[in-house]
Amino acid sequence: MSDKSANKRVPLDRVRNIGIIAHIDAGKTTTTERILFYTGKNYKIGEVHEGAATMDWMAQEQERGITIVSAATTAFWKPYFESHLSNEEYRFNIIDTPGHVDFTAEVERSLRVLDGGVTVLDASEGVQSQSETVWRQADKYNVPRVCFVNKMDKLGADFLATVQDIEDKFGVTPAVMVLPMGAEDDFKGVIQLLDRRALFWEDQVTATEPTVMDIPEEYKEQVEEMRGKLVEAIAETDDALMEKFFAEEEITTEELKKALRKAVVDYKLVPIFAGSSLKNTGVQVLLDAVVEYLPSPNDIESIKGTNPDTEEEIERKLVPEETFCGLSFKIQTDPHVGKLTYFRVYSGVLKSGSYVYNSTRDKKERVGRLLLMHANKREEISEARAGEIVAVVGLKETKTGDTLSDDKNKIVLEGITFAEPVISLAIEPKTKVDQEKMGLALHKLSEEDPTFSIKVDHETGQTIIGGMGELHLEIIVDRMKREFNVEADVGAPQVAYRETITKATKGEGKYIKQTGGRGQYGHVHLRLEPKDRGTGYEFIDEIRGGAVPREFIEPTNKGIKESLERGFLAGYPMVDIQVALYDGSYHDVDSSELSFKMAGSLGMRQAMPTAGMVLIEPIMKLEVTTPEEFMGDVIGDLGSKRAQIQGTTNRGKVVIITSLVPLAEMQGYVTILRSMTQGRANSVLLPSHYDEVPKSITEKIVEERKGIRAR
Repeated sequence: MSDKSANKRVPLDRVRNIGIIAHIDAGKTTTTERILFYTGKNYKIGEVHEGAATMDWMAQEQERGITIVSAATTAFWKPYFESHLSNEEYRFNIIDTPGHVDFTAEVERSLRVLDGGVTVLDASEGVQSQSETVWRQADKYNVPRVCFVNKMDKLGADFLATVQDIEDKFGVTPAVMVLPMGAEDDFKGVIQLLDRRALFWEDQVTATEPTVMDIPEEYKEQVEEMRGKLVEAIAETDDALMEKFFAEEEITTEELKKALRKAVVDYKLVPIFAGSSLKNTGVQVLLDAVVEYLPSPNDIESIKGTNPDTEEEIERKLVPEETFCGLSFKIQTDPHVGKLTYFRVYSGVLKSGSYVYNSTRDKKERVGRLLLMHANKREEISEARAGEIVAVVGLKETKTGDTLSDDKNKIVLEGITFAEPVISLAIEPKTKVDQEKMGLALHKLSEEDPTFSIKVDHETGQTIIGGMGELHLEIIVDRMKREFNVEADVGAPQVAYRETITKATKGEGKYIKQTGGRGQYGHVHLRLEPKDRGTGYEFIDEIRGGAVPREFIEPTNKGIKESLERGFLAGYPMVDIQVALYDGSYHDVDSSELSFKMAGSLGMRQAMPTAGMVLIEPIMKLEVTTPEEFMGDVIGDLGSKRAQIQGTTNRGKVVIITSLVPLAEMQGYVTILRSMTQGRANSVLLPSHYDEVPKSITEKIVEERKGIRAR
C-alpha cells in the first residue's frame, strides 16, 4: 500500500482512533513499529534499540531509546482472519505515547481524544507502577482498552500471572482471548480460544506470517477449560446469551464476538492477547482485535459539552453532517511549518483556509493548512472530517485543551487537566545573545508542554523552570540547545516545596494613604481556613450590603493571590487555603482597585502569624525491583531517606519493594541503587501527594532561604 492512500476516506464505522499506552520499557514503540510494518505503512521495521524507530523521531529519543513526545500516524488494515464485522480495509489513527512518568502530560492529552487504547504489558514484570498510572488516566476519560502481554519470549515471562495482576491491580474483568504456547525461549505462538485456532511462528527472526494449525494435543484440555470461562464471562454481559448459556444451548462464535464488542465498548470486559513484538509474534491477532473490539467514532454516539453563553449542557453527534467542533490536544513547534496544533475533529467538517471560533478563549481563528501526520513527516489535506486526528497550521491563540467550533453553534468540550510540576531549577543564559533567544525558546517549549512552567524569582532575578522530574528538565534544556541554539548554565534541581496553613484565623488589611492630592483607601476583613491537600486556593465573597463595592472584590482577590504566590514562611507558593472576604469599608473618593489589592495583601500578612504555617513537600511512590540478595540493603537505605515501606512482592527471583519517599531525598538515587546492587536493580518514581515537612527540616530550609534572600 503506497503512502499516497493515507488520506483515503473510509466510513466512520471503519475508523479506529487508538493509543498505545504502557509502562516504560514494556515495548510500546516496538509494538507500534510492527503495526506500521504489517499495515504496509513502513517497508522496513525500525528498531528502538538501533535508534531507528519511526515514531521515536526526535534526536533525544533515538539516543536514549525512550519515547518523549506522543507521535501520531495513520495506517490501514484489512482483517487477517474472517471478521464478524466488515472485511474491508480499516483506517487506524494511532498515537504512540511515552511510558516515562516525566512525560505524563503526553499520555494525558492523547487519551483525552482517543476512542480506544492498547495497553502493552511486559510478561515478566506484570502490571508495573506506571502501567497503573496510565490505566487510571484512561479510566478518567472512559477509554475502552485491550491488553497485549508482550515479551512472552523474555526470561521470567508468565502469562497467567500477568492476567491475575491485571485483575487485581486494575480491578477489571479480563477476557483472556489467547493461550500462549510455551514461554521464554520455548515461546512458539498463540492459540485463539474463541476460534479454536493455533498460530505458529516458525522463523521469529524475520517478519513472518503465522502458520495456522490444529491445536496441539497437550493444550486441548486447557483450551476448552479457558474457552468455557471466556464464554461465561461474555455471556454474563448479555441477557440473551445468558439464557442460552444456562440452557446449555450452542452459542456461535459470531454471537460471542458481537457481545464481547459491546462489553468492551461499555467497559465491562478487557480482552487480553499475548505475543512478542520484537519477534513479530501475535501482532496480526492484536490488529484484528482492534478492528473487532475497540470502538469506532460511531460507537460513541455523541459528546457532551457546554454552551459558553448560557452554561447549558449540549450534545453533538459524532458525524460529518453535524456542525463542526473539535479539541486541540497538543501544540508542537515544527522547524519547517511553524506552530502545529494537533486536533481531534469530533463532529462536522473542517476545511483548510476556513475560519473557526475558539470557544474556550472567545477568539476567531483562521485555519491555514491541514496536515495528516506520520511521526515527523506530513501530508497536506484539504479537509478533516468527524473522527479524524489532524494537525492544523495557522492557529495563533489556541492552546492545549481548547475547543474549536462553529461561531453560530458554540460549544466548549471538557478540557484536559495536567499535574503540577514537582521539581524546578534555575537557568541562566551564557551570553547576551543567548538571553534574547532563551525567552523565545522557553515560551515555545511551554506552549508545547503544559507541565513545564517558567517564572522569575524577583528576589534573585533568576529564571526558574519547573517540570515533572529531572529527566523532563534535562530534555527541555537539551532541546533549547539543539532546536533553538541557546547555551545556558543550569543550577541543581530544587524540590517544589509549598506552604500551607493548619489553623483557621482572621486578618484585617488597611491600606490608607493621604498624600497632597487624592489619597488611597482600602479596608478588608478576611477569614482564612485550611483546605484538604491538593484542593488549591478558593476565594469566597461574603460581602453583603455593599460594605465593599462589587468593583473592588476582584482586586482584593488579586492581592490575596499575589501574596500567596510569594509565600510567607520560606517564600514558596501557598496552597490548599480558603479565604473569605466577609467585611470591610471604603471611601467614596479615595478607594481604588489598587488600594483594595494592597489591602488584600496586607490582610493576609496580618493573619499569617496565627495561621499555623507549615511547609509541605512532594511525596513520591517509589517502586524498586531488585534481586532478593540485595533486598535488605535497599530497604535499609530507604529507611535513611525518610521512606515509608508499603510492601514487598516476590515475582520469580526478584523482589518488588514499594514505598512512599520524599522527593527531596531522591537526588541521584538511580546511581546509588546501581552501585548498591551491582547494577541489577531498577526503580520507578511517581508523584503521589504532598505532605508536611518535619519541623527540624523546615527550620533548616527557612534559614537557607533567608540566606539566599539576604545575598
